[in-house]
Amino acid sequence: MPKSKVFTACLSSTDRAALLKIVTTGEHPARMITRARVLLEMDENAGPIAERAVIGARVGVSTTTVAAVAKRFVETGGDVEATITRKKRASPPVAPIVTGEVEARLVKMACSAPPEGYDRWSLRLLEKHVALVDDIPDLDHSTIGRVLKKRNCVLI
Repeated sequence: MPKSKVFTACLSSTDRAALLKIVTTGEHPARMITRARVLLEMDENAGPIAERAVIGARVGVSTTTVAAVAKRFVETGGDVEATITRKKRASPPVAPIVTGEVEARLVKMACSAPPEGYDRWSLRLLEKHVALVDDIPDLDHSTIGRVLKKRNCVLI
């Protein structure tokens, strides 16, 4: 079985002090503290480093977590902050259906006069009329209700 790739961490004194502050204050998310503890254990400048299994046992994580933190440290170019913090998602997982233009057209429709034969707009009636308009995507009555509630638009 081939040996797994070994990533090492060489921390400066300022990075080490910042990590110690994160670990000792307890004002940060638990995962952040755990990753900081792993980096402190893997610091070559503090002395010889132990194997991944030993580091994992000391910190209380698996060897896979130790390897992942080490790999991320190398991938970020030794940036401690980027290693221990959560990655921000570039875009939402699903594009929003109700954009500003759709919302504006929906509110405009709800504020207009109801169709012939109706006293007022209802959410289900709005749903039927939104389905007839080509430019607006088909929306459920509950989605329409959320949009109108967000804009304080009351159906009278």
